[in-house]
Amino acid sequence: MLIKRLSARLQNHPKRLIYSDGADPRVLQSARQFATRKLGVPILIGSKEEIESMAAKIDVRLDGMKIVEPLRSDDFQPMLKIFKSLPKFRDFEESEIEETLASPIYFSTMMLATGRADAMVVGANSATSNSLRPIFQIIPLQKGFKTVSSMMVASTEHPDLGVNGDLFMADCGVIPEPTEEQLSDMAITTAMLMNHFTMEKPRVAMLSYVSKIANTKLPSILKMKSATALAHARILRDGLDIEIDGELQVDAALRPDAASQKGIHSSVAGRANVLIFPDLNSGNIASKMLQLASNVNCYGQILTGLTKPAAEISRGATMSDIFGTSVIVAAQAVDRRFMTLEEA
Repeated sequence: MLIKRLSARLQNHPKRLIYSDGADPRVLQSARQFATRKLGVPILIGSKEEIESMAAKIDVRLDGMKIVEPLRSDDFQPMLKIFKSLPKFRDFEESEIEETLASPIYFSTMMLATGRADAMVVGANSATSNSLRPIFQIIPLQKGFKTVSSMMVASTEHPDLGVNGDLFMADCGVIPEPTEEQLSDMAITTAMLMNHFTMEKPRVAMLSYVSKIANTKLPSILKMKSATALAHARILRDGLDIEIDGELQVDAALRPDAASQKGIHSSVAGRANVLIFPDLNSGNIASKMLQLASNVNCYGQILTGLTKPAAEISRGATMSDIFGTSVIVAAQAVDRRFMTLEEA
């Protein structure tokens, strides 16, 4: 349902979406869907010859799409001047700077940073670290936040879970051992993005393997308690319409009967739609288990805390995964004023 709703918004407000792996067959199939459904213009980065050859091989039409070869692009020299001035690259040699910008991932990120596109999907053929590094080097953080994390959207077949079956989970892809402050940032940026997509009140559960233990000295539990308190204080300070509770076991977060049996009564317990994991181990394992052991579709990683919409997909992503992620990250670029319009 989320993909359907967001697609309707994009049909009214289409966006320019960059794919840094333009010749990948799954990316080409996803881009074809994006263009055919009139959600915007896919921008395929890479060798024109390779992209056209692969498209012909898998019988994908390229009309409605744009192919950009970095070194042959009219934008290369103007972006090179900006690229040289960025703090991370000021000490690079001239040849090294040009070679770096010519790589599809850096060129894609600069196109996004300079407003030549509205959103970006990377990672189809790259290790996560290689995909994320240019983004962290170039795209600024949102004002007031110090953390970039990632959100996975799990679309389940259970309408009583989350928002009509959709759960918003973090962090499943970026920070291995987040601090209390990072978890607090993560909870708020994920909640804000979830609200942008659904216009529903975020109910954030800070997850743990125990629920509401009063006297504990276990570091992992204390970390979630502290993160919950920090996030709650910021929500009150900034007047944000976000509910948060923790530490909660996942059943107490999602099932009203489990919360009741454990004596937990709050606006979040049993009704959570945003799940914040204590570390990357638990978040990544949980999201992949959902994908492999059930009929749940998981989309992402959608990066949070940045000023520009970007998503980093797994090298094992299917075409359906990539298309769903494309719709979500492109919809992030739609002005909030237009997210409440009724679907046609």
